[in-house]
Amino acid sequence: MTERIRPPWWLKPANKVFIQMSRLGMRFGGEGPVVLTVPGRKSGQPRSTPVTPMTVDGKEYIVGGFPGADWVANVRAAEKATVRRGRRHEHVRLVELPADEARPLLRLWPTEVPTGVGFMKRSGLVTDGRPEEFEALAGRCAVFRLDPA
Repeated sequence: MTERIRPPWWLKPANKVFIQMSRLGMRFGGEGPVVLTVPGRKSGQPRSTPVTPMTVDGKEYIVGGFPGADWVANVRAAEKATVRRGRRHEHVRLVELPADEARPLLRLWPTEVPTGVGFMKRSGLVTDGRPEEFEALAGRCAVFRLDPA
């Protein structure tokens, strides 16, 4: 079973505020957070969470920052999702990468998505935030490629 690391107490309320702001059409920078919506694996109801994609060689990727996160389990079950960037949305297919393919992307993640480094430090997954520490998370933290649906 996948290890579960508890996110900080304030993350759910902050995510709800971010999602509402996004619904109002607010954007948060070119490569900033977006809202990922995927059907719940049990209820089938849409579940939304902010994620910050990174672009490498023209392809977008997202990293599951907390092993055992519900949104990761929902993506694995559904494989399809909607990504909302402000008021614009697109349907995507999410492809989980095997650990060997995820390693180089995780190594880039701290420089490509520096806002996520603090989350990973506070959760205890990394200590210094060096690229080698993130690379070592391959197989523990899911990495998904976003393909057009």
